[in-house]
Amino acid sequence: MHDFFTFSPKTWLSRKTGFGAALGALLGLLAFGQAAEAANPLELNFWLSGPKYEGRIKSCEAALGTITSQFQEKESTFWNSSLQITAYGRIHETAYRPWQSDNIPRRYCSGDVMLSDGKLRAVHYSIIEDGGFAGYNEGVEWCVTGLDRNWAYNPGCRAAQP
Repeated sequence: MHDFFTFSPKTWLSRKTGFGAALGALLGLLAFGQAAEAANPLELNFWLSGPKYEGRIKSCEAALGTITSQFQEKESTFWNSSLQITAYGRIHETAYRPWQSDNIPRRYCSGDVMLSDGKLRAVHYSIIEDGGFAGYNEGVEWCVTGLDRNWAYNPGCRAAQP
């Protein structure tokens, strides 16, 4: 009968050699196996011509309602704050499609917001074609300077600008 609890250098060496041989055989099969082939020619880029953007993005003023509602929801839900946007001023476009024309079209805007606490702050936002939920409709990304509490557009909302 074999004693499994007794250490024997010969037994240990044979187990190590067997494991090494098995691992070497497995790696050899993987290294010299057949390479993955491309898909059937009918499947290659079949009707995948990519998105076709029109470049028609609403004006800067069209996004203000969305920013107002999203700001109020974010402040009340995540920060337990009753802070709201009460007024906008000096809204202007800062850039339109600032990068190559084949990128997703965006209109960058900036302005001032008056908050319910009486403070005037800057707001920077972009309107993105097909940037809404599941790529449907336009999306809006915004940042109110000094209230980017989760630092999504830090420092000072610079990441929300072009």
